[in-house]
Amino acid sequence: MILPYPSALVLQERPLWPVSTLPLVVTGQGAGTRGSGRAPPGSRPGTESPGDTRQPYGGAGAPVAVPGAAPRGREAGGARQGGEAGRAGPGQAGRSACPPGSLVRVSGRVVPASLLPSPPRTRGMAGEPLFCRASLGSHPAGYGGGDLGRLREREFPRLRGITYLDHAGATLFPDSLLKAFTDDLRNNVYGNPHSQNISSKLTYDTIEHVRYRILQHFCTTSEDYTVIFTSGCTAALKLVAEAFPWIPEGTKQPSSRFCYLTDSHTSVVGMRGLAASMNVLSVPVKVKELLSEKNWLPAEEQNCTTPHLFSYPAQSNFSGTKYPLSWIQDIKSGKLYPVKIPGKWFVLLDAASYVSSSPLDLGVHQADFIPISFYKIFGFPTGLGALLVNNRIAPLLRKTYFGGGTAAAYLAGADFYFPKKSMAERFEDGTVSFLDIIALKHGFDVLEKLTGGMEKIKQHTFALAHYTYNVLSTLKYANGAPVVRIYSDTDFSNPDVQGPIINFNVLDENGEVIGFSQVEKMASLHNIHVRTGCFCNTGACQMHLGISDEDIQRNLQAGHVCGDDIDLIDGRPTGSVRISFGYMSSFEDAQTFLKFIVATRLSKSDTEIPFQSSVTKLTTEPVPDDRTYFKNADELPSRTHISDRELGNNSSVTMKTVDWQPSESESESIRATISETAVPTYRRDGNPITVTNIYLYPIKSCSAFEVTEWPVGNQGLLYDRNWMVVNQNGVCLTQKQEPRLCLVNPSIDLKQKIMVIQAEGMDTISVSLEENTGKEAVICESKVCSHRVKTYDCGEKTAGWFSMFLGRPCRLIRQSPDRKNSVQHKNTKGPTCATSISLSLVNEAQYLLINVASILQLKEHISARLEDPLEIEELIQRFRANIVISAPESFEEEEWAEISIGALRFQVVGPCSRCQIICIDQQSGERNKEVLQSLSAARGRKTNFGVYLMNQPLCSSFPDMLSVGSQVLPVLKENTEIQRPTSSEEKCSG
Repeated sequence: MILPYPSALVLQERPLWPVSTLPLVVTGQGAGTRGSGRAPPGSRPGTESPGDTRQPYGGAGAPVAVPGAAPRGREAGGARQGGEAGRAGPGQAGRSACPPGSLVRVSGRVVPASLLPSPPRTRGMAGEPLFCRASLGSHPAGYGGGDLGRLREREFPRLRGITYLDHAGATLFPDSLLKAFTDDLRNNVYGNPHSQNISSKLTYDTIEHVRYRILQHFCTTSEDYTVIFTSGCTAALKLVAEAFPWIPEGTKQPSSRFCYLTDSHTSVVGMRGLAASMNVLSVPVKVKELLSEKNWLPAEEQNCTTPHLFSYPAQSNFSGTKYPLSWIQDIKSGKLYPVKIPGKWFVLLDAASYVSSSPLDLGVHQADFIPISFYKIFGFPTGLGALLVNNRIAPLLRKTYFGGGTAAAYLAGADFYFPKKSMAERFEDGTVSFLDIIALKHGFDVLEKLTGGMEKIKQHTFALAHYTYNVLSTLKYANGAPVVRIYSDTDFSNPDVQGPIINFNVLDENGEVIGFSQVEKMASLHNIHVRTGCFCNTGACQMHLGISDEDIQRNLQAGHVCGDDIDLIDGRPTGSVRISFGYMSSFEDAQTFLKFIVATRLSKSDTEIPFQSSVTKLTTEPVPDDRTYFKNADELPSRTHISDRELGNNSSVTMKTVDWQPSESESESIRATISETAVPTYRRDGNPITVTNIYLYPIKSCSAFEVTEWPVGNQGLLYDRNWMVVNQNGVCLTQKQEPRLCLVNPSIDLKQKIMVIQAEGMDTISVSLEENTGKEAVICESKVCSHRVKTYDCGEKTAGWFSMFLGRPCRLIRQSPDRKNSVQHKNTKGPTCATSISLSLVNEAQYLLINVASILQLKEHISARLEDPLEIEELIQRFRANIVISAPESFEEEEWAEISIGALRFQVVGPCSRCQIICIDQQSGERNKEVLQSLSAARGRKTNFGVYLMNQPLCSSFPDMLSVGSQVLPVLKENTEIQRPTSSEEKCSG
């Protein structure tokens, strides 16, 4: 079927073709909004080593043309406007122009070429080809054996189904590196290099060979540079700050200065702390502030030898901008200088980001200090770096502390120490990580064998970044608004000034930023690994996002700290999204990412009306008929299983039932205890709010156990999340890693005091409810109140059961009874009993509550996007709540401060921000991305659904039981306005 052309397809409508099948688009013209309008620094030639071929991808094959590689101009406001290269004329881009499945741009809209009439000029419209798969070409001969696909399958089989785009954070190691390294360790005995025996001499000689290989990799020799091994780039920077020959303020000589580019990693900026401790001033410098004024220095001061240090990154870890390597010589020679002060300048080149994908020739660009981290280059080993020190400055460095292996001689009883002659041995305190250093040899060997060298890596990774940049910068909504805002100082036309890093924020059709944490959550649904935040580079983050110093301090006061997921404050972003490519990255990786952006932004969800986010006045009208799925409390059966099908009507699974409801006078007493001044939202002439379902989850992340009545303990529902499954390293497994956990059905038999565990195809097993303090083991589970949890193992039988079912080694452990997780929420208030608030193995709070009305509204939203709508029961199971209530209004629970249910009182401690687990069908373990995408789009780009509760036990003699059918008595937050909607349409669109 040929659709009407061209107005039938609009980007904001749901695509009529499967996005996963589309080779995505690229163009050599047009761009999205930019974070900066500055000219690219260091755009002049000559900043790379001689012999730079500058061919896309490099390699022995013929050069591959990169679409849109020509430099481009700028539109007003910093946007870029492309030239005409590669542009199709009218009528030249029909279906014959590209292979099936390609996309073309028509009148500003992207459409599949296969859906266009042939030829398009029959309708009088020109279809401009944006990108055909064939135009990128295959990988050149010599790179990965001529076939990157085979290389990935052989060396990176763990990447199947994963799109890894955080190579600037850490690249990935190939399997052959580990094999070569472990084979080496199996075949040789390596002793401590400080000893003199045969195995130790082998270690020492191997380490010296690795030093040679490192210098060879950077095109220099031991005559010019010394390699000092450190624990990483940060340790190397710290070493420079400690050993640099600073001259402090207050002496007869002019004092030293430490200057650094504001676009620098935190570890560089942190050097100013050590400089300050030595009474040395630090000066942050912006690119435009670098001075080139000639002959400013008075003749009498031109011979001043006061040492100053200037640090800048060869490549920004934020944006991928490559700063000119020619600055090294310019600053050392006096052509450039950070501040007007007499003295001799030394240059620290932060090369950690740069050398991961680009060659560095220290024979040409002779910086004084070059710190690096090897995992950025090889992926393994981690925790090992080096400081390359120019031998001309080595004699000037000072060292205070001396550790094992650094002394030629010293006295324990007197202040006498004489260092070793070798620069490296003098600064390498203690025994170096010699086995990791040996691994570097294999890293260099394998990298050269797989890729042919850093120049080819540079061209390959840049080509992918260039392609991705061009597609991202041309994606637009139907109203012409850009889909992303890219933060960069270049137009991605030259690999000498731009690395394989793209930094951006996603925008909505109104130009508002979508928080980076929401983008990361959505990416995780597609198994795409990105990096978000400020990337340990606050200076670049401020510069590109327009965040002032005052904003940073206000954000801190608002609770935002580096590394958290608070992505928007007052509607303004606190960080961004970064993707980066490595030598094993493929064209398909770039496509997968771009298809993710198209699928999540340019779809029907962009035009749908958000959920009502604030509470409206409670209606007194009857609940709609579609809520009759939830029966009245009197009609509810007494259920002890989540379903007969799952638990097989096991007659042994029973529970204690206590039929208790407070009398009206007791209810009034409870309400009075909760608050003397607040007015509950429950009204006698309206519909009461009641509990419709109660679920507990005995094993964390496993299936729910549904009950009609259940005892409440100090940690929440009795036995809720008392157990969890861990892998062989003691790390908790959840449905994020193992979706099949939802197929494990635990149930509690209070009479027999056992937990019964069932799963299809497995024998039923049971675990005693009696607490056992034996065989204790301490593990770390980061999501349990951010501290260690004391647990004990449940034995080999259960470990074997779970290992067989999940197909991987794992064990079942239980929280130890003698150490509970006590918590104090800052908004906890009101009367409390002596019993302290504690948590089981939950993530945030003792209880999670959801509202049927909210589920119904979400169901309507999802149904419009799915061919087979989800049933209410299935949605409830996906949200894994403990308490399900039926309230008149959707999302009114978010406006509650406290509630009481029967004799129990609860503090509402905040909303639940949802993750990808809600995309897992709790009956089959299959994923469906639509649920989280719909929730994110409908709730104003946030994924809050449900509220967390903490139990505030009443000091009373009432039984602590939670029952289906109990009335819920909420207390509104202070200063909450409740307004009745004027119509049902307004109520749905608020």
